[in-house]
Amino acid sequence: MTDDSRTRILRTALEMFAERGYHAVSVREISERVGLTKTAVLYHFSSKIDIVVALVEPLLVDTEAMLESVRSVRNADARRWAVAEGLLDTWLRHRSVLRIHMQDQALSADPATYRRLRDIALTAQDLLAGPDADFTARVRAAQIYAALSDPVVFFADQPEKQLRAAILDGVRRLLGGSPPRETARPPERPVDAPRHRTARGRPGAMTPDMVDSARRMRDSGEYTVDEIAATLGVSRATVYRNLTTSHDRPTVS
Repeated sequence: MTDDSRTRILRTALEMFAERGYHAVSVREISERVGLTKTAVLYHFSSKIDIVVALVEPLLVDTEAMLESVRSVRNADARRWAVAEGLLDTWLRHRSVLRIHMQDQALSADPATYRRLRDIALTAQDLLAGPDADFTARVRAAQIYAALSDPVVFFADQPEKQLRAAILDGVRRLLGGSPPRETARPPERPVDAPRHRTARGRPGAMTPDMVDSARRMRDSGEYTVDEIAATLGVSRATVYRNLTTSHDRPTVS
């Protein structure tokens, strides 16, 4: 058995779960579409639940890492937007997995996975509500959380940049009082990304010009955090850290 077989199993299972729902698809049917025996599929995954666990793991890891990265943001408003944009970008990247969960709660089939999903939701809503939140603020945070996830699934066929901008506009309305953001698209190459690479592959700091360019890209609503990071030649964590400082001149880390 090769890793390629494992990848084909996961890709096929994801397609079939999206088409028919998790509970309606059997391991035998997955094996037939992949062109392997059921025994061969079970060599990689001992059960159908294990397939789901493998499919959802990247989503969970990315979401947990994003939430951890914004905890240190001291400004409550900046932290809310960092959470909202971080969740949205992560879910857009994993929208096919979210779709199978929306159909029949497939991701809840595994108790450990369910607990991680629950903890993600509770943590995100706490960060969105802010410190010392009252009941109204906590309800609003739950509304924002749903407003970020549901459209990703229901409008999955729409262009990603257009969908992202529309979702963030809705979140802005829910947050209320947020200042309007610039809508002009930044130049194709906002700044020259540094060519030097650290031992870990990407620079850990951004110059003031890079931060300004990153903010213009973010505020346009047309770029994901991944795209901003790729354009500037830095990691997602570096982008999050520099975009979630106060609204004054950013401090370069």
